Amino acid sequence: MSADPFQRLEKDLGHRFADRSILHEALRHSSKAGKKNSYERLEFLGDRVLGLLLAHYFFETFPDNNEGELSLRLHREARMSTLADIARKLKLDNYIQSQTGLDIAANDSLMADVVESIMAAIYLDSGLNAAKAFLERQWPLSSNLFKRYEKDAKSKLQEWSLQRGLGLPVYHLLLKSGPDHTPQMTYEVKITGFDAFSGTAGSRKVAEQTAADALLKHLQEGTFGHD
Repeated sequence: MSADPFQRLEKDLGHRFADRSILHEALRHSSKAGKKNSYERLEFLGDRVLGLLLAHYFFETFPDNNEGELSLRLHREARMSTLADIARKLKLDNYIQSQTGLDIAANDSLMADVVESIMAAIYLDSGLNAAKAFLERQWPLSSNLFKRYEKDAKSKLQEWSLQRGLGLPVYHLLLKSGPDHTPQMTYEVKITGFDAFSGTAGSRKVAEQTAADALLKHLQEGTFGHD
């Protein structure tokens, strides 16, 4: 790496920061600096910025798609595996600050969260157009999304629910335990008229996927237990 590694990262991101301190924050894990000074607040904002940009992109690009089809496209591009792939392409594990011994590169959830925190950092640094440029540069957007990606559990469950006119599955946090840098979270998923199922993992994204997978298996087995 060069004497100024962040200069190389800015080149790869396609964005030069006016305030580089926000980039540093976007790359700081809670195990290194505590939850308050980590990337977690930026990740929260970046998730929303990404959702808005993807929603607008698909709304404009696919005028014949209905709400369900647009939602499926958005969730494929915002899912953890897609974001983790982008993080690895950018080699973000070389820049993330964390406690010694944490295997960053193997942690899809962490890598995905940092992509969202960087999205927020770019948005705060230079606005929505800069964030949009980052999206267009890094995301594998194309009209063949349905063919290129295997659906994850959340996408499959959403499609199942929408096809039956039941609306979107609803997720909510049931329990969170453990220290901030290694939490355990239990999330529940609910579809109107069916039993709720839960999943536990070290991140919201993985816990929601686990819950969705459990409910899907229940539905596919034909054991449709209603409330």
